[in-house]
Amino acid sequence: MIARISGVLAEVTETAVVIEHNGLGYEVLVPAYALGELAALRGRRVVLHTLDYLEGSATGGNFIPRLVGFSRDEDRSFFSRFITVKGIGIRKGLRALAQPIAAVATAIESGDTASLVRLPGIGKRAAEQIVAELRGKLEAFAINATTADPEHAWTQAQRDAVTILVTLGERNHDAQRWLERAMQLHTDIDSADAWVKAAYRIKTGAEG
Repeated sequence: MIARISGVLAEVTETAVVIEHNGLGYEVLVPAYALGELAALRGRRVVLHTLDYLEGSATGGNFIPRLVGFSRDEDRSFFSRFITVKGIGIRKGLRALAQPIAAVATAIESGDTASLVRLPGIGKRAAEQIVAELRGKLEAFAINATTADPEHAWTQAQRDAVTILVTLGERNHDAQRWLERAMQLHTDIDSADAWVKAAYRIKTGAEG
């Protein structure tokens, strides 16, 4: 299995990117949420964590090798679990992930089928199937409902801040840890952007 590919990000299409490596251009399918993030890196060297598979029909006898890529290894791990759900294939799974992994995992863990239905290609029945098969298995990817202090519930702005941090390339666990420390230091922040800035101050050691 091809686990990782590195090279210059040469092209970004509606469903894939092209990575140039040693004179060859590799087409790598990517989830919908990552397209904007990767487009900003066009012309730069990137590393994608990959899965490979054969696309085609056994009856047709024509299989095409494909690569699927993710900026973070934890996103690849989530996707590997996501596509185990009945009816969620690789192409459908990539299209459905129009929101960052942390947001989708949180919806699944909380049984929020209304949020899942808003994902492209996911209807009510599919949303219920996803929750039924994956709920309780994605805690490592989801945004925690509470901090270490069980009386302190996360606000929507704080949850949004974690999602933003993950979208910017931070690991979900690290983003939550920085936010938890920021919450201990600040009681007057009420916007996601301000929480993101506070989290980065924790990360860089400017606070904490």
